[in-house]
Amino acid sequence: MILQELEKMDFDRAAKIAVSEIVFEPSLIDLCKLNTCGNYGKNYTCPPLVGKTEELVRRAKTYQTAVVFQKIYPLEDSFDIEGMGAARRRFRSVLEDVQTVCQNRLTDYLLLGAGGCSCCDRCAAQTDEPCRFPEKAIPSLEAYSINVSSLAAACGMRYINGTNTVTYFGAVLV
Repeated sequence: MILQELEKMDFDRAAKIAVSEIVFEPSLIDLCKLNTCGNYGKNYTCPPLVGKTEELVRRAKTYQTAVVFQKIYPLEDSFDIEGMGAARRRFRSVLEDVQTVCQNRLTDYLLLGAGGCSCCDRCAAQTDEPCRFPEKAIPSLEAYSINVSSLAAACGMRYINGTNTVTYFGAVLV
């Protein structure tokens, strides 16, 4: 049911996979600790604030099926950081649309996206305040220790989709 709804949403690909087939790699969180994106400890949907890795993996594994979707965005060139940021913002809007579909059709689901939540220009975690929009906050696949390149391959999708593109992934676990 949710796959059919998502297929109407103009993704480049969408596929269904059993959660038991998803590769969870808790060691991915070690990459988050390097803080290359600047969100480690500064965003409620990123480690360590998103929760203990073992608990997140356990929660994800309570679901039976994942509907994985990807959106490919063109870039001017491989170093188009501005274009990547614009694509990420567009993908955030897509995730909000997916969230609306899920809220209207499902009673229990887990929506995961790309990178930390970006609902707010500056996450309330940085000022030690509670999350301003917990109902809109979308954690990343990586925060749940999901190896996105392995997930893409398991779904018959390409993780890298050619030169001068950036691909963003999301998943709804039901």
